[in-house]
Amino acid sequence: MIDPGMPDVSFEILKICQEHHLKPIATLVTHGHLDHTFSVFPVCDGYGIPAYIHTEDRVLLKHPEKALSQVFAQSLEGMVFSEPADVRELRNGDILDLAGMSISAVHAPGHTRGSIMYSISDEVLISGDVLFAGSIGRTDQPTGSPKDMENTLKKKILPLPDEMRVLPGHGEETTIGRERRVNPYLKNLGR
Repeated sequence: MIDPGMPDVSFEILKICQEHHLKPIATLVTHGHLDHTFSVFPVCDGYGIPAYIHTEDRVLLKHPEKALSQVFAQSLEGMVFSEPADVRELRNGDILDLAGMSISAVHAPGHTRGSIMYSISDEVLISGDVLFAGSIGRTDQPTGSPKDMENTLKKKILPLPDEMRVLPGHGEETTIGRERRVNPYLKNLGR
């Protein structure tokens, strides 16, 4: 499971799992923003499975306000967040073997300090909020960095093969080749 966000989607996940006779084995988190982590605790502890997150964003599981604008952070006042019982920190280059897939962790700072993408068998990239179809993730929130995002795009995205499928954190699926051709944030970076 990847980025179980908000609102609490744990009941919908339970229904889907029951309907299709599935059992989650892990939750992969691309970054610590609430729209990607809100349901990590109930899902992971409900199924007794680990959450994988980059070391830099782990603190955001318990303290999501640290990566939010002051206005939005104030709206969380009184809410208590917890991390699951089993949290496993990832670093760039770590390899996970899950469900017969080789999943590589790719540290991709810019959207948050601990943004991470997952490359599945070098064929599919789960880009979180780093790369979207036609756009990129914002960099103006706390722990975001335009400079880090530019470095990530140059060093982690542009070298990937054109045929690699990209599953972003929001919006439609795309490919690296398509984004290299049409994404205004990539077109000017060169190769």
